Amino acid sequence: MSAADSDPVNEFRSLDGFSLADLEGIRMLLRGGSVIDWHRLNFATEAEARELVAAQEFRLDDAADRARIESVKNSAMNYLRRNFDFPIPKPVAQLDLVGLLMLASGKGHRQLCACTILKLMHIIHHLEARELLFMLPVSDQEIFHLVEEKVYRVIGGMLARGFPILEFIGGRKNKDSLYTKLLSKQEVLAAQIYDKVRFRIVTRAPDDIFPTLNYLTRHVFPFNYVIPGQSTNTLFHFRSYCDAHPHLRGLLPQLQMPLDAEDLLSKLDNRFTSSSYRVTHFVVDLPLRVSRELLAEAPPAAWTLGPVVFAQTEFQVIDRETEQQNELGEASHSAYKDRQRGAVMRRLKLGTAAPTRRELSRTSGRVGSAGTTRSSLPPVRVSAPPPLPRPTKPKK
Repeated sequence: MSAADSDPVNEFRSLDGFSLADLEGIRMLLRGGSVIDWHRLNFATEAEARELVAAQEFRLDDAADRARIESVKNSAMNYLRRNFDFPIPKPVAQLDLVGLLMLASGKGHRQLCACTILKLMHIIHHLEARELLFMLPVSDQEIFHLVEEKVYRVIGGMLARGFPILEFIGGRKNKDSLYTKLLSKQEVLAAQIYDKVRFRIVTRAPDDIFPTLNYLTRHVFPFNYVIPGQSTNTLFHFRSYCDAHPHLRGLLPQLQMPLDAEDLLSKLDNRFTSSSYRVTHFVVDLPLRVSRELLAEAPPAAWTLGPVVFAQTEFQVIDRETEQQNELGEASHSAYKDRQRGAVMRRLKLGTAAPTRRELSRTSGRVGSAGTTRSSLPPVRVSAPPPLPRPTKPKK
């Protein structure tokens, strides 16, 4: 066993090694929920809490990062006091981020207080990171490149260590695909296309999917930044899957959301996807740490907003056998694209029309929280992207 394998931070946790916090995080991804609806955290050790902070791209040994976290915390507490006259005990107000995370994992009034502060910190940090992104002299393509570098680095490490990943595919949606998607759905705007950058991971077996997702939440994106309402899970019925594994079954009574929550999700809204197509798909706001050199080029107002920005990124995780089944008949990618292109051509020629009975029948009986987007990535393993030239002008 290597040093990396014995390191809890870098370990690939089997289902029998899952903590309650691990399972809650996976459930969040699969159902596309919001951490704002939680009423507690479940960290058993400070090491777990520090792992979440690191996944947010904050470095607790960096004085500037600690100052940024403290600023966000103060803004959260001031909001609560200003708008709700919310009482915050002094011992709670004096805690650092790790202390708040641990307190939110406990019980009592102070636990509720810590949870409330953390929810506001989540919102404030997210909004200010978005503001920072608008201020930076950086193109979308450069941001996409940062996403690819981060994901390739982590997945490359997983492959090098023999984790059960058989195929990894990544790329950016080309312009023709963007045009087709915008034309295929009435309600879709350019700002609502979440899969401009997307990745697909194929695991050896279905039981490798939860551990793979768990590793990603600890090293690529934290579970709290999954985009609500943009997850699709047609691979697992969450409760039934956990019931079939003794260790996970023992954690079910401790979960904070009702065990039938997944049964109440709305039907899929992508009428081009076959009812036999199965996948785990979600979108995250992936945190990226920008360099000090890039921050120095931004207006002075950006310097107080920290070093982290976000990029919406789509992930699909599937096992090998299911992937092969998805390429048969109506579920195949070519059949999906044919249906989509046919609808686009009809809309361009004739305008909007109701979906046909055949189209509706393909999606009947499916449950999820968002329409499944079929990946149009070529079936090849990608290498690290080449460096992109810096733009000569900041984006408008």
